[in-house]
Amino acid sequence: MESIILQAKDISKSFRDPVLMPVLHHISFEIKKGEFTSIIGKSGCGKSTLLYVLSTMDTDYTGELYIGGQLMTGKSDKALAHIRNEKIGFVFQFHYLLNEFSVLKNVMLPALRLNKYTEKEITEKAMRWLENLGIEDLAHKKANQVSGGQKQRVAIARALINDPAIIMGDEPTGNLDKKNSRIVFDTFQQLSEEFNQTLLIVTHDTDFASSTKRIIEMEDGRVISH
Repeated sequence: MESIILQAKDISKSFRDPVLMPVLHHISFEIKKGEFTSIIGKSGCGKSTLLYVLSTMDTDYTGELYIGGQLMTGKSDKALAHIRNEKIGFVFQFHYLLNEFSVLKNVMLPALRLNKYTEKEITEKAMRWLENLGIEDLAHKKANQVSGGQKQRVAIARALINDPAIIMGDEPTGNLDKKNSRIVFDTFQQLSEEFNQTLLIVTHDTDFASSTKRIIEMEDGRVISH
């Protein structure tokens, strides 16, 4: 049986603005190991809000969230921060690389923070991921010396450094041209097919979404198909 990596059970959320405004309505689905899934829907339908709940960064919701079979709902901020660093890799629209560091050091940072392996082991692991993604020649360049498409691949390598159970992306190609969007998509596809990596990506890009293995479609805070 395929293992379930992420499970959302009856998740709802409201904003106070200034009255209570529901933004997510009774969302339930599960993501299995190795699935490459996209979340689509019009602007303002709740895609990014849902991703922030699923990533444990937003804890103000009702319902239950499980990652790797473990209940996330109700855990302390400190416990969730540790789980995020260990179990979830993030790729955002903006790469958030630190310009003063080399590409290699940027990739290493989440693992140095987790403090599970020696610096030597982390360096070797980071180099392996850069090689897997075909960008090992960038390792010793400063982050501000590489192109936009390359930066996003560096951000993907960084997201992989702690062997996360799932990679979550919020519009990871939103800032890229068609050619670089394709490269980033191909990188995600490679991770899914070669490494059985689980991916959940919020996107506006219909070409991107139509090539993923599974699409979760949202409308007005509800999942209308998954």
